[in-house]
Amino acid sequence: MLKPKYQRVVLKLSGEALGGGSFGIDPEVVGYIAQEISSVMRLGVEIAIVVGGGNIWRGAVGSAKGMDRSTADYMGMLATVINALALQDALETLGVQTRVQTAIEMRQIAEPYIRRRAIRHLEKGRIVIFASGTGNPYFSTDTTAALRALEIEAEVILMAKRGVDGVYTADPRTDPNATRYDSITYLEVISQGLGVMDSTATSLCMDNNIPMIVFNFDEPGSIEKAIRGSRIGTYVGGE
Repeated sequence: MLKPKYQRVVLKLSGEALGGGSFGIDPEVVGYIAQEISSVMRLGVEIAIVVGGGNIWRGAVGSAKGMDRSTADYMGMLATVINALALQDALETLGVQTRVQTAIEMRQIAEPYIRRRAIRHLEKGRIVIFASGTGNPYFSTDTTAALRALEIEAEVILMAKRGVDGVYTADPRTDPNATRYDSITYLEVISQGLGVMDSTATSLCMDNNIPMIVFNFDEPGSIEKAIRGSRIGTYVGGE
C-alpha cells in the first residue's frame, strides 16, 4: 500500500455535505464522514477540518432578502459551530480525540482559535475542527480553509464534494458535455470562472502555492486515497 503523501492536511467539508443535501444535520451522513476520517487516523496523518454552515443558514441568502450582510454572515458563522459540534460528537463516539476551535469566542463549548495551540493538538494526534469561519463577515468558509491551511502549514487542502468527483469544464449536473480535469492551475480556475471555491480563497491559495484536491467523498475510502496521493478527483495547483 502507498504511504501517505501528505502528513498534515486541511479537509474542507461543506454544510450541505453534513446535511446529506437537505436542511439540518443528517446523523447517518455525519456518522459516515466520521468513519471515513477515523479510518485515515491510523496512517499517522495530522488532520484539521473546516466546516461550512450552508445546511442551516447562508449569509448570502439572508443578505439577498434584505438582511444586513454582516448580521447574516455572523448567523452563518454560528451555523458552522453547530456542524462542528455534531462532527466532534460523531468522531469522539469512535474514540477519536477532537478539539473544536472557534474564531468567535464561546468558551463554554469550544476553544478559541489559537494557531500554536491548534498545531500542538495536531502534533498530539488530535483532530482539530475550525468553526465560525474567519470570525469576520464577507469571508466564506472556503477562504477560512485556505487561511487556516497556511497558518498551520498544511501541505494540501482536501476539498470534499458531494456528488461531484472533481473540477469540470462546466456544471456536470446541467451540461452532459462537461469534461473533468485531471489537473488544473489556480489561474485557469480564475480565468475560466470555475466554481471550485470563491475567488478570494482561490487567489490566496495561488499566491501562497498551496495545492488542493477536489474529490467526491461519497466514494468510500476517497479521503484516504487523496491523502496517499492516489489518482483521484482533480488536482489544483501552480503551473
